[in-house]
Amino acid sequence: MRIEHDSLGDLELPDNAYYGIQTQRAVQNFPVSGLRPHPIFIRAYAELKKACTIVNVETGALKEKVIADAIIQACDEIIAGKFADQFVTDVFQAGAGTSTNMNLNEVIANRALEIIGEPRGTYTKISPNDHVNMSQSTNDTYPTAMRLAGLLLLRDNLFPAIDELANAFEAKEKEFADAVKSARTHLQDAVPITLGQEFGAWKAMLQHHKIRLEEARADLSELGIGGSAAGSGLNTPEGYSELVVRILSKQLKFDLLLSENLFEAMQSLAPFVHLMSALKNCALDILKISADLRLIASGPMTGFAEIQLPAVQPGSSIMPGKVNPSILEMVSQVALHVVGAEAAVAMASQAGQLELNVMMPVVQFNMCFALQIFSNALRITSEKCITGITANRERMLHFAESSSSLITALAPEIGYLKAAEIAMESLRTKRSIREIVLERGLIPEARLTKILDVLEMTRAKRPKR
Repeated sequence: MRIEHDSLGDLELPDNAYYGIQTQRAVQNFPVSGLRPHPIFIRAYAELKKACTIVNVETGALKEKVIADAIIQACDEIIAGKFADQFVTDVFQAGAGTSTNMNLNEVIANRALEIIGEPRGTYTKISPNDHVNMSQSTNDTYPTAMRLAGLLLLRDNLFPAIDELANAFEAKEKEFADAVKSARTHLQDAVPITLGQEFGAWKAMLQHHKIRLEEARADLSELGIGGSAAGSGLNTPEGYSELVVRILSKQLKFDLLLSENLFEAMQSLAPFVHLMSALKNCALDILKISADLRLIASGPMTGFAEIQLPAVQPGSSIMPGKVNPSILEMVSQVALHVVGAEAAVAMASQAGQLELNVMMPVVQFNMCFALQIFSNALRITSEKCITGITANRERMLHFAESSSSLITALAPEIGYLKAAEIAMESLRTKRSIREIVLERGLIPEARLTKILDVLEMTRAKRPKR
Protein backbone atom coordinates (compact mmCIF):
# COMPACT_ATOMS: atom_id res chain seq x y z
CA MET A 1 0.00 0.00 0.00
CA ARG A 2 0.99 3.63 -0.44
CA ILE A 3 -0.28 6.83 1.13
CA GLU A 4 -1.25 9.85 -0.97
CA HIS A 5 -2.24 13.32 0.16
CA ASP A 6 -4.80 15.82 -1.16
CA SER A 7 -6.56 18.88 0.24
CA LEU A 8 -8.79 16.70 2.41
CA GLY A 9 -5.95 14.75 3.99
CA ASP A 10 -4.23 11.39 3.56
CA LEU A 11 -5.58 8.16 2.11
CA GLU A 12 -4.15 4.67 1.68
CA LEU A 13 -4.47 2.91 -1.66
CA PRO A 14 -2.90 -0.13 -3.36
CA ASP A 15 0.71 0.43 -4.36
CA ASN A 16 0.14 -1.29 -7.71
CA ALA A 17 -2.72 1.07 -8.61
CA TYR A 18 -2.08 3.59 -11.36
CA TYR A 19 -4.98 5.72 -10.15
CA GLY A 20 -4.50 8.01 -7.17
CA ILE A 21 -6.17 9.53 -4.16
CA GLN A 22 -8.98 11.42 -5.89
CA THR A 23 -9.99 8.29 -7.77
CA GLN A 24 -9.87 6.32 -4.53
CA ARG A 25 -12.17 8.83 -2.87
CA ALA A 26 -14.63 8.43 -5.74
CA VAL A 27 -14.51 4.65 -5.39
CA GLN A 28 -15.32 4.98 -1.70
CA ASN A 29 -17.97 7.65 -2.16
CA PHE A 30 -19.90 6.18 -5.08
CA PRO A 31 -20.27 2.38 -4.87
CA VAL A 32 -23.53 2.75 -6.80
CA SER A 33 -23.81 0.49 -9.84
CA GLY A 34 -20.56 -1.32 -10.46
CA LEU A 35 -20.69 0.13 -13.99
CA ARG A 36 -17.55 1.74 -15.38
CA PRO A 37 -17.04 4.39 -18.08
CA HIS A 38 -17.33 3.03 -21.62
CA PRO A 39 -13.93 2.03 -23.10
CA ILE A 40 -14.54 4.30 -26.09
CA PHE A 41 -15.10 7.23 -23.75
CA ILE A 42 -11.81 6.46 -21.99
CA ARG A 43 -10.09 6.27 -25.37
CA ALA A 44 -11.65 9.58 -26.43
CA TYR A 45 -10.56 11.23 -23.18
CA ALA A 46 -7.00 9.94 -23.63
CA GLU A 47 -6.96 11.26 -27.21
CA LEU A 48 -7.99 14.65 -25.81
CA LYS A 49 -5.35 14.58 -23.06
CA LYS A 50 -2.73 13.77 -25.68
CA ALA A 51 -3.82 16.63 -27.94
CA CYS A 52 -3.88 19.08 -25.03
CA THR A 53 -0.34 18.09 -24.03
CA ILE A 54 0.93 18.53 -27.59
CA VAL A 55 -0.60 22.01 -27.70
CA ASN A 56 0.78 22.91 -24.28
CA VAL A 57 4.24 22.15 -25.65
CA GLU A 58 3.64 24.07 -28.89
CA THR A 59 2.41 27.15 -27.03
CA GLY A 60 5.23 27.02 -24.49
CA ALA A 61 2.95 26.35 -21.53
CA LEU A 62 4.68 23.01 -20.89
CA LYS A 63 8.42 23.47 -21.26
CA GLU A 64 9.80 20.13 -20.04
CA LYS A 65 9.91 17.87 -23.13
CA VAL A 66 10.67 14.76 -21.10
CA ILE A 67 7.45 15.26 -19.14
CA ALA A 68 5.41 15.89 -22.28
CA ASP A 69 6.85 12.82 -24.00
CA ALA A 70 6.05 10.63 -21.01
CA ILE A 71 2.46 11.94 -20.82
CA ILE A 72 1.95 11.41 -24.54
CA GLN A 73 3.34 7.86 -24.32
CA ALA A 74 1.00 7.10 -21.42
CA CYS A 75 -1.94 8.45 -23.42
CA ASP A 76 -0.97 6.34 -26.42
CA GLU A 77 -0.91 3.24 -24.24
CA ILE A 78 -4.38 3.98 -22.89
CA ILE A 79 -5.64 4.63 -26.42
CA ALA A 80 -4.28 1.20 -27.36
CA GLY A 81 -6.37 -0.37 -24.60
CA LYS A 82 -3.87 -0.75 -21.80
CA PHE A 83 -4.71 -0.07 -18.15
CA ALA A 84 -8.43 -0.61 -18.76
CA ASP A 85 -8.78 -2.04 -15.26
CA GLN A 86 -7.53 1.22 -13.76
CA PHE A 87 -10.56 3.29 -14.75
CA VAL A 88 -12.67 2.42 -11.75
CA THR A 89 -15.01 5.33 -11.08
CA ASP A 90 -18.70 4.44 -11.07
CA VAL A 91 -20.71 5.98 -13.91
CA PHE A 92 -23.00 7.49 -11.26
CA GLN A 93 -20.78 9.96 -9.46
CA ALA A 94 -20.48 13.59 -8.49
CA GLY A 95 -21.69 16.05 -11.12
CA ALA A 96 -19.72 17.12 -14.19
CA GLY A 97 -17.44 14.06 -14.19
CA THR A 98 -14.57 15.40 -12.09
CA SER A 99 -13.91 11.93 -10.67
CA THR A 100 -13.47 10.41 -14.13
CA ASN A 101 -11.29 13.30 -15.31
CA MET A 102 -9.05 12.86 -12.28
CA ASN A 103 -9.00 9.11 -12.82
CA LEU A 104 -7.55 9.80 -16.27
CA ASN A 105 -5.16 12.42 -14.95
CA GLU A 106 -3.87 10.15 -12.20
CA VAL A 107 -3.42 7.05 -14.35
CA ILE A 108 -1.61 9.08 -17.00
CA ALA A 109 0.56 10.81 -14.40
CA ASN A 110 1.54 7.61 -12.63
CA ARG A 111 2.30 5.79 -15.85
CA ALA A 112 4.32 8.82 -17.03
CA LEU A 113 6.23 8.78 -13.73
CA GLU A 114 6.98 5.12 -14.29
CA ILE A 115 8.24 5.89 -17.79
CA ILE A 116 10.77 8.43 -16.50
CA GLY A 117 11.84 6.11 -13.68
CA GLU A 118 9.98 7.71 -10.77
CA PRO A 119 7.76 5.93 -8.22
CA ARG A 120 4.00 6.11 -8.59
CA GLY A 121 2.20 8.50 -6.29
CA THR A 122 5.11 10.93 -5.83
CA TYR A 123 3.78 13.58 -8.28
CA THR A 124 6.81 15.84 -7.72
CA LYS A 125 8.05 15.71 -11.29
CA ILE A 126 4.74 14.92 -12.98
CA SER A 127 1.48 16.04 -11.38
CA PRO A 128 -2.03 14.92 -12.38
CA ASN A 129 -3.29 18.49 -12.01
CA ASP A 130 -0.33 20.69 -12.90
CA HIS A 131 0.92 18.72 -15.92
CA VAL A 132 -1.63 16.22 -17.23
CA ASN A 133 -4.55 18.61 -16.63
CA MET A 134 -2.66 21.72 -17.74
CA SER A 135 -4.86 24.29 -19.53
CA GLN A 136 -7.89 22.11 -18.83
CA SER A 137 -10.91 21.75 -16.59
CA THR A 138 -13.33 18.87 -16.19
CA ASN A 139 -15.95 21.35 -17.34
CA ASP A 140 -14.59 21.66 -20.88
CA THR A 141 -12.75 18.35 -21.29
CA TYR A 142 -15.55 16.03 -20.15
CA PRO A 143 -18.16 17.30 -22.66
CA THR A 144 -15.48 17.36 -25.35
CA ALA A 145 -14.57 13.74 -24.65
CA MET A 146 -18.28 12.91 -24.72
CA ARG A 147 -18.57 14.39 -28.18
CA LEU A 148 -15.54 12.49 -29.40
CA ALA A 149 -16.85 9.23 -27.95
CA GLY A 150 -20.19 9.76 -29.67
CA LEU A 151 -18.46 10.43 -32.98
CA LEU A 152 -16.29 7.33 -32.64
CA LEU A 153 -19.25 5.09 -31.79
CA LEU A 154 -21.24 6.46 -34.72
CA ARG A 155 -18.45 6.07 -37.25
CA ASP A 156 -17.00 2.76 -36.10
CA ASN A 157 -20.06 0.98 -34.70
CA LEU A 158 -23.51 2.31 -35.48
CA PHE A 159 -23.18 3.44 -39.08
CA PRO A 160 -21.58 0.15 -40.22
CA ALA A 161 -24.31 -1.76 -38.36
CA ILE A 162 -27.07 0.30 -40.02
CA ASP A 163 -25.46 -0.23 -43.42
CA GLU A 164 -25.18 -3.96 -42.82
CA LEU A 165 -28.83 -4.28 -41.86
CA ALA A 166 -29.97 -2.05 -44.75
CA ASN A 167 -27.93 -4.20 -47.14
CA ALA A 168 -29.52 -7.35 -45.72
CA PHE A 169 -32.97 -5.85 -46.29
CA GLU A 170 -31.96 -4.87 -49.83
CA ALA A 171 -30.82 -8.40 -50.61
CA LYS A 172 -34.20 -9.71 -49.49
CA GLU A 173 -35.93 -6.96 -51.45
CA LYS A 174 -34.35 -8.37 -54.59
CA GLU A 175 -34.79 -12.02 -53.65
CA PHE A 176 -38.50 -11.59 -52.97
CA ALA A 177 -39.25 -9.09 -55.76
CA ASP A 178 -41.83 -11.45 -57.33
CA ALA A 179 -43.15 -13.02 -54.11
CA VAL A 180 -46.73 -11.72 -54.06
CA LYS A 181 -48.57 -11.38 -50.76
CA SER A 182 -51.53 -9.52 -49.38
CA ALA A 183 -50.77 -6.17 -47.82
CA ARG A 184 -52.52 -5.48 -44.55
CA THR A 185 -53.76 -2.14 -43.30
CA HIS A 186 -55.48 -1.87 -39.90
CA LEU A 187 -54.46 -5.56 -39.67
CA GLN A 188 -57.10 -6.25 -42.33
CA ASP A 189 -56.64 -7.55 -45.87
CA ALA A 190 -55.45 -4.96 -48.36
CA VAL A 191 -54.26 -4.90 -51.97
CA PRO A 192 -51.41 -7.15 -53.17
CA ILE A 193 -47.79 -6.19 -52.68
CA THR A 194 -44.59 -8.20 -52.88
CA LEU A 195 -42.58 -9.36 -49.92
CA GLY A 196 -39.68 -7.58 -51.61
CA GLN A 197 -41.53 -4.28 -51.40
CA GLU A 198 -42.04 -4.86 -47.68
CA PHE A 199 -38.31 -5.38 -47.17
CA GLY A 200 -37.58 -2.41 -49.43
CA ALA A 201 -39.61 -0.15 -47.16
CA TRP A 202 -37.56 -1.30 -44.17
CA LYS A 203 -34.35 -0.62 -46.06
CA ALA A 204 -35.53 2.90 -46.87
CA MET A 205 -36.41 3.50 -43.21
CA LEU A 206 -32.86 2.70 -42.14
CA GLN A 207 -31.34 4.83 -44.88
CA HIS A 208 -33.37 7.82 -43.79
CA HIS A 209 -32.51 7.26 -40.14
CA LYS A 210 -28.85 7.27 -41.04
CA ILE A 211 -29.31 10.68 -42.67
CA ARG A 212 -30.91 11.97 -39.47
CA LEU A 213 -28.06 10.56 -37.42
CA GLU A 214 -25.56 12.17 -39.78
CA GLU A 215 -27.15 15.52 -38.96
CA ALA A 216 -26.69 14.78 -35.27
CA ARG A 217 -23.08 13.80 -35.93
CA ALA A 218 -22.44 17.25 -37.41
CA ASP A 219 -23.83 18.77 -34.22
CA LEU A 220 -21.41 16.74 -32.11
CA SER A 221 -18.44 17.89 -34.19
CA GLU A 222 -18.38 21.36 -32.62
CA LEU A 223 -16.09 21.25 -29.59
CA GLY A 224 -15.98 23.57 -26.58
CA ILE A 225 -12.42 22.70 -25.56
CA GLY A 226 -10.57 25.67 -24.09
CA GLY A 227 -13.55 27.03 -22.22
CA SER A 228 -11.77 26.00 -19.03
CA ALA A 229 -13.79 26.28 -15.80
CA ALA A 230 -16.68 28.52 -16.88
CA GLY A 231 -16.26 29.19 -20.61
CA SER A 232 -13.91 32.19 -20.42
CA GLY A 233 -10.75 30.22 -21.18
CA LEU A 234 -8.98 31.17 -17.96
CA ASN A 235 -5.47 29.62 -17.65
CA THR A 236 -5.27 28.60 -21.30
CA PRO A 237 -2.52 29.88 -23.62
CA GLU A 238 -3.31 31.96 -26.69
CA GLY A 239 -4.45 29.90 -29.67
CA TYR A 240 -4.90 26.83 -27.50
CA SER A 241 -8.49 25.94 -28.47
CA GLU A 242 -7.94 26.14 -32.22
CA LEU A 243 -4.76 24.04 -32.01
CA VAL A 244 -6.39 21.32 -29.90
CA VAL A 245 -9.27 21.02 -32.36
CA ARG A 246 -6.84 20.86 -35.29
CA ILE A 247 -4.76 18.11 -33.66
CA LEU A 248 -7.82 16.10 -32.61
CA SER A 249 -9.11 16.28 -36.19
CA LYS A 250 -5.84 14.78 -37.38
CA GLN A 251 -5.59 12.15 -34.64
CA LEU A 252 -9.15 10.87 -35.08
CA LYS A 253 -9.64 11.70 -38.77
CA PHE A 254 -12.73 13.80 -38.06
CA ASP A 255 -13.72 17.20 -39.43
CA LEU A 256 -13.97 18.94 -36.08
CA LEU A 257 -14.79 22.59 -35.44
CA LEU A 258 -14.33 24.92 -32.50
CA SER A 259 -17.63 26.04 -31.05
CA GLU A 260 -18.45 29.67 -31.78
CA ASN A 261 -19.40 30.17 -28.12
CA LEU A 262 -17.49 28.22 -25.48
CA PHE A 263 -19.97 29.23 -22.80
CA GLU A 264 -22.79 27.59 -24.74
CA ALA A 265 -20.76 24.43 -25.32
CA MET A 266 -20.32 24.04 -21.57
CA GLN A 267 -23.93 24.77 -20.60
CA SER A 268 -25.98 23.11 -23.32
CA LEU A 269 -26.28 19.38 -23.87
CA ALA A 270 -28.47 19.93 -26.93
CA PRO A 271 -26.11 18.04 -29.29
CA PHE A 272 -26.53 14.91 -27.17
CA VAL A 273 -30.30 15.32 -27.08
CA HIS A 274 -30.18 15.68 -30.88
CA LEU A 275 -28.18 12.48 -31.21
CA MET A 276 -30.29 10.50 -28.76
CA SER A 277 -33.51 11.75 -30.34
CA ALA A 278 -32.33 10.53 -33.73
CA LEU A 279 -31.24 7.24 -32.17
CA LYS A 280 -34.61 6.81 -30.46
CA ASN A 281 -36.38 7.57 -33.72
CA CYS A 282 -34.43 4.77 -35.37
CA ALA A 283 -35.10 2.45 -32.43
CA LEU A 284 -38.85 3.06 -32.77
CA ASP A 285 -38.79 1.91 -36.38
CA ILE A 286 -36.68 -1.09 -35.41
CA LEU A 287 -39.42 -1.97 -32.91
CA LYS A 288 -41.99 -1.65 -35.69
CA ILE A 289 -39.96 -3.77 -38.12
CA SER A 290 -39.31 -6.42 -35.49
CA ALA A 291 -43.00 -6.60 -34.66
CA ASP A 292 -43.87 -6.88 -38.37
CA LEU A 293 -41.42 -9.71 -38.90
CA ARG A 294 -42.62 -11.59 -35.83
CA LEU A 295 -46.21 -11.20 -37.01
CA ILE A 296 -45.72 -12.45 -40.55
CA ALA A 297 -43.51 -15.28 -39.22
CA SER A 298 -46.09 -16.29 -36.60
CA GLY A 299 -47.13 -19.91 -36.58
CA PRO A 300 -45.99 -22.27 -37.88
CA MET A 301 -49.49 -23.75 -38.00
CA THR A 302 -51.81 -21.18 -36.45
CA GLY A 303 -50.34 -17.84 -37.53
CA PHE A 304 -49.50 -15.98 -40.74
CA ALA A 305 -46.51 -18.23 -41.45
CA GLU A 306 -45.62 -16.23 -44.56
CA ILE A 307 -41.91 -16.33 -43.79
CA GLN A 308 -39.61 -18.58 -41.79
CA LEU A 309 -36.96 -17.11 -39.51
CA PRO A 310 -33.68 -18.92 -38.90
CA ALA A 311 -33.85 -21.14 -35.82
CA VAL A 312 -31.12 -20.07 -33.39
CA GLN A 313 -32.14 -21.86 -30.18
CA PRO A 314 -34.88 -24.06 -28.72
CA GLY A 315 -37.81 -21.86 -27.81
CA SER A 316 -39.28 -23.57 -24.79
CA SER A 317 -38.19 -25.47 -21.69
CA ILE A 318 -41.45 -27.43 -21.69
CA MET A 319 -42.78 -27.54 -25.30
CA PRO A 320 -40.50 -29.78 -27.41
CA GLY A 321 -39.70 -28.54 -30.90
CA LYS A 322 -40.89 -24.99 -30.31
CA VAL A 323 -38.79 -22.28 -31.99
CA ASN A 324 -39.19 -18.61 -31.13
CA PRO A 325 -38.17 -15.37 -32.92
CA SER A 326 -35.35 -14.94 -30.40
CA ILE A 327 -33.17 -12.48 -32.32
CA LEU A 328 -36.09 -10.16 -33.00
CA GLU A 329 -37.11 -10.32 -29.36
CA MET A 330 -33.57 -9.34 -28.38
CA VAL A 331 -33.35 -6.36 -30.73
CA SER A 332 -36.76 -5.18 -29.53
CA GLN A 333 -35.56 -5.18 -25.93
CA VAL A 334 -32.46 -3.23 -26.91
CA ALA A 335 -34.59 -0.71 -28.80
CA LEU A 336 -36.76 -0.26 -25.70
CA HIS A 337 -33.63 0.43 -23.66
CA VAL A 338 -32.59 3.06 -26.22
CA VAL A 339 -35.95 4.78 -25.76
CA GLY A 340 -35.35 4.89 -22.02
CA ALA A 341 -31.80 6.15 -22.46
CA GLU A 342 -33.06 9.01 -24.62
CA ALA A 343 -35.49 10.01 -21.89
CA ALA A 344 -32.68 10.09 -19.31
CA VAL A 345 -30.52 12.26 -21.57
CA ALA A 346 -33.41 14.63 -22.27
CA MET A 347 -34.10 15.11 -18.57
CA ALA A 348 -30.40 15.59 -17.84
CA SER A 349 -30.18 18.24 -20.55
CA GLN A 350 -32.62 20.53 -18.76
CA ALA A 351 -31.10 19.90 -15.33
CA GLY A 352 -28.02 22.10 -15.64
CA GLN A 353 -27.64 25.34 -13.74
CA LEU A 354 -26.06 28.59 -14.89
CA GLU A 355 -22.58 28.08 -16.40
CA LEU A 356 -22.43 24.27 -16.27
CA ASN A 357 -24.60 21.22 -16.76
CA VAL A 358 -23.42 18.90 -14.01
CA MET A 359 -25.48 15.93 -15.23
CA MET A 360 -22.94 14.98 -17.89
CA PRO A 361 -21.91 11.62 -16.38
CA VAL A 362 -25.40 10.14 -16.77
CA VAL A 363 -25.54 11.51 -20.33
CA GLN A 364 -22.17 9.96 -21.14
CA PHE A 365 -23.20 6.58 -19.81
CA ASN A 366 -26.58 6.46 -21.54
CA MET A 367 -25.24 7.74 -24.85
CA CYS A 368 -22.27 5.38 -25.04
CA PHE A 369 -24.16 2.36 -23.74
CA ALA A 370 -27.14 2.93 -26.04
CA LEU A 371 -24.96 3.42 -29.10
CA GLN A 372 -22.96 0.29 -28.30
CA ILE A 373 -25.81 -2.10 -27.59
CA PHE A 374 -27.93 -0.79 -30.47
CA SER A 375 -25.02 -1.23 -32.88
CA ASN A 376 -24.42 -4.78 -31.63
CA ALA A 377 -28.10 -5.66 -31.80
CA LEU A 378 -28.49 -4.42 -35.39
CA ARG A 379 -25.42 -6.36 -36.49
CA ILE A 380 -26.62 -9.56 -34.81
CA THR A 381 -30.07 -9.10 -36.36
CA SER A 382 -28.53 -8.83 -39.82
CA GLU A 383 -26.31 -11.85 -39.45
CA LYS A 384 -28.48 -14.23 -37.44
CA CYS A 385 -31.96 -13.34 -38.63
CA ILE A 386 -32.51 -11.30 -41.78
CA THR A 387 -30.00 -13.01 -44.06
CA GLY A 388 -31.54 -16.43 -43.34
CA ILE A 389 -35.21 -15.56 -43.84
CA THR A 390 -37.09 -17.72 -46.36
CA ALA A 391 -40.52 -17.11 -47.86
CA ASN A 392 -43.58 -19.35 -47.98
CA ARG A 393 -44.53 -18.20 -51.46
CA GLU A 394 -47.51 -20.52 -51.92
CA ARG A 395 -49.13 -19.42 -48.69
CA MET A 396 -48.60 -15.74 -49.46
CA LEU A 397 -50.01 -16.11 -52.97
CA HIS A 398 -53.04 -17.94 -51.60
CA PHE A 399 -53.73 -15.10 -49.18
CA ALA A 400 -53.27 -12.50 -51.92
CA GLU A 401 -55.53 -14.20 -54.45
CA SER A 402 -58.28 -14.98 -51.93
CA SER A 403 -58.44 -11.45 -50.52
CA SER A 404 -61.64 -9.50 -51.15
CA SER A 405 -59.44 -6.39 -51.42
CA LEU A 406 -58.66 -7.44 -55.01
CA ILE A 407 -61.90 -5.64 -55.85
CA THR A 408 -59.94 -2.38 -55.47
CA ALA A 409 -58.45 -2.93 -58.92
CA LEU A 410 -61.96 -3.16 -60.40
CA ALA A 411 -63.32 0.00 -58.81
CA PRO A 412 -62.26 2.25 -61.75
CA GLU A 413 -64.16 -0.12 -64.09
CA ILE A 414 -67.40 -0.72 -62.16
CA GLY A 415 -67.48 2.06 -59.56
CA TYR A 416 -66.78 2.12 -55.84
CA LEU A 417 -70.27 1.23 -54.58
CA LYS A 418 -70.74 -1.78 -56.86
CA ALA A 419 -67.20 -2.91 -56.04
CA ALA A 420 -67.99 -2.70 -52.32
CA GLU A 421 -71.18 -4.71 -52.88
CA ILE A 422 -69.23 -7.48 -54.62
CA ALA A 423 -66.57 -7.48 -51.89
CA MET A 424 -69.21 -7.95 -49.21
CA GLU A 425 -70.87 -10.73 -51.22
CA SER A 426 -67.50 -12.45 -51.58
CA LEU A 427 -66.96 -12.37 -47.83
CA ARG A 428 -70.50 -13.54 -47.13
CA THR A 429 -70.60 -16.40 -49.65
CA LYS A 430 -66.89 -17.36 -49.58
CA ARG A 431 -66.89 -17.11 -53.39
CA SER A 432 -64.06 -15.38 -55.24
CA ILE A 433 -64.24 -11.86 -56.65
CA ARG A 434 -63.52 -13.29 -60.09
CA GLU A 435 -66.43 -15.74 -59.92
CA ILE A 436 -68.97 -13.11 -58.87
CA VAL A 437 -67.87 -10.53 -61.47
CA LEU A 438 -68.04 -13.10 -64.28
CA GLU A 439 -71.42 -14.34 -63.08
CA ARG A 440 -72.79 -10.81 -63.26
CA GLY A 441 -71.20 -10.20 -66.66
CA LEU A 442 -69.64 -6.95 -65.51
CA ILE A 443 -66.24 -7.34 -67.22
CA PRO A 444 -65.15 -9.64 -70.09
CA GLU A 445 -63.10 -12.60 -68.86
CA ALA A 446 -59.91 -11.68 -70.71
CA ARG A 447 -60.05 -8.14 -69.38
CA LEU A 448 -60.81 -9.40 -65.88
CA THR A 449 -57.87 -11.82 -65.96
CA LYS A 450 -55.55 -8.98 -66.87
CA ILE A 451 -56.89 -6.67 -64.16
CA LEU A 452 -56.72 -9.36 -61.47
CA ASP A 453 -53.09 -10.27 -62.17
CA VAL A 454 -51.85 -9.90 -58.60
CA LEU A 455 -48.19 -9.46 -59.53
CA GLU A 456 -49.08 -6.74 -62.01
CA MET A 457 -51.08 -4.97 -59.29
CA THR A 458 -47.87 -4.55 -57.32
CA ARG A 459 -46.22 -2.71 -60.23
CA ALA A 460 -48.46 0.32 -60.45
CA LYS A 461 -46.78 3.22 -62.23
CA ARG A 462 -45.39 5.94 -60.03
CA PRO A 463 -45.02 9.61 -60.92
CA LYS A 464 -41.53 10.74 -61.80
CA ARG A 465 -39.79 12.66 -59.04
